[in-house]
Amino acid sequence: MTESPRILIVRLSAIGDVIQTIPIACALRDRFPDAFVAWAVQEEGAKLLEGHTAVDELIVLHRRWLKSAKTVWRLRRRLRALNFELVIEAQGLIKAAILAWLSGARRRIGFGGFWGREMSPWLNTETVDTGDVHAVERNMALLKPFGLDNVPVRFDLPEHPVDRAAAEGIVRHAGITGPFGIINAGAGWQSKQWPAKRFAAVARHLGDGGLPTFVIGYSDAERMMAREIISGSGGHAQLPARTTLPQLASLMRMSDLFVSCDAGPLHLAAAVGTPCVSLHGPFPAYRHAPYGPQHIPLQQMYLDGTTRQRRLASPKYMEAISVELVCEACGTILNRRKAA
Repeated sequence: MTESPRILIVRLSAIGDVIQTIPIACALRDRFPDAFVAWAVQEEGAKLLEGHTAVDELIVLHRRWLKSAKTVWRLRRRLRALNFELVIEAQGLIKAAILAWLSGARRRIGFGGFWGREMSPWLNTETVDTGDVHAVERNMALLKPFGLDNVPVRFDLPEHPVDRAAAEGIVRHAGITGPFGIINAGAGWQSKQWPAKRFAAVARHLGDGGLPTFVIGYSDAERMMAREIISGSGGHAQLPARTTLPQLASLMRMSDLFVSCDAGPLHLAAAVGTPCVSLHGPFPAYRHAPYGPQHIPLQQMYLDGTTRQRRLASPKYMEAISVELVCEACGTILNRRKAA
């Protein structure tokens, strides 16, 4: 392969997974400074990648792109025009592998073993069996065919002035003049959700210690839960206006602490350097926790079963995490920041 290869990264969704794939792009840019690197991604993830110095072009897709023959044909034509030599298919699903195949690249690297799901290994020309490791480490293992192993993990998410200004406006509107934390009310599945009353108790504890919080939520259901948390916070928490993901990233950069179940915003907070306390239930934390030693993942038990079984798991896995345990972890992070 030349020193200026034309490379396509395929990671279409979801937000947390897109974020945890970004270190691949950073490592490729370090190894091949003159490479042309494109990324195929769905619309929501594209918002975070816009302006990233490791990515030259975004190929932005609608969620149902594969259901339209006309869309597929146009996509194929665009991909072929870009003359890709190599594709890194970092999703491990058939729709991503189809897109990689449509590119016409002769070399297509994807997951093997457990993470090469559906028929994706059949469409990729090389597979890497990554083993049972953290999602970021699993993604970085796809670089081993280039001799890239144990390379530094960086996210380098860009921050645009307009997003910073929006975040500063939120803080100013809230009347906050000092440190603050953020609690994320949502989780992708009910089995990952921690009770609102317990989040409220954490917000009350943080506020009593002088740290006000914002409680965020994207969907209507999440914002309803956020209001329930705020109502039990003793006046120490607020619901900010809806933000874009880049605006939320800027708000996270300004905060001292992020508390969340396993969800996309958790990994966004970790990527911009905010220390996190993460709560994990049926899904194992060693795979899904925010990446990095500055974070504190909490898990009392997890379900040794299939993904479907974990999605439908009993609330007992999340409820095993006590309010006291979360408050103690928050205190540890805040004390570290004071000592730094």
